[in-house]
Parts: sequence; C-alpha cells; structure tokens
Amino acid sequence: MKHEFKTQNTCATMITFDKAEDGTITNISFTGGCNGNLKALSKLLDGMKAEEIYEKLHGNICGRRPTSCADQLAQAVMAN
Repeated sequence: MKHEFKTQNTCATMITFDKAEDGTITNISFTGGCNGNLKALSKLLDGMKAEEIYEKLHGNICGRRPTSCADQLAQAVMAN
C-alpha cells in the first residue's frame, strides 16, 4: 500500500513509500532534499522491515535541526 508522509524541519518536503502487510518497505522516494544522498538511502533500505529502518535511523539529526530526512523516514514508516 502506498503511503505519503509530509516531513517537518527538513529540506525534503515529502516521503512516499510502499508498505506491505508484513511491514516490508519498498519504493522509497523523497521530494526535495539532497537528491544523491536520499536516492542512496532509499536503495539501501529497500526491502527492509519498518522496525529495522526505525531502529537504524530514529534520532539521527542534521546540523542544528532536531531531526533529519532519515529521522523523518523512521517516523514515517512507523506512523503508516
């Protein structure tokens, strides 16, 4: 099932992904942000379970911001 997550406090403004019933995340895509880095992140995480993504990325911050694109993805996969 396709999900959309509006990010907060990041350069990326939206994250879209598919989440299977078993929690597997695929087809991760960011709108905005650091294009090359976010494409790489999406490829590395494709096929992982939501819980694994959350464990790896939750709490990751960017500069002085209290969050990051990776942290927002961690929140997104658990919220949907």
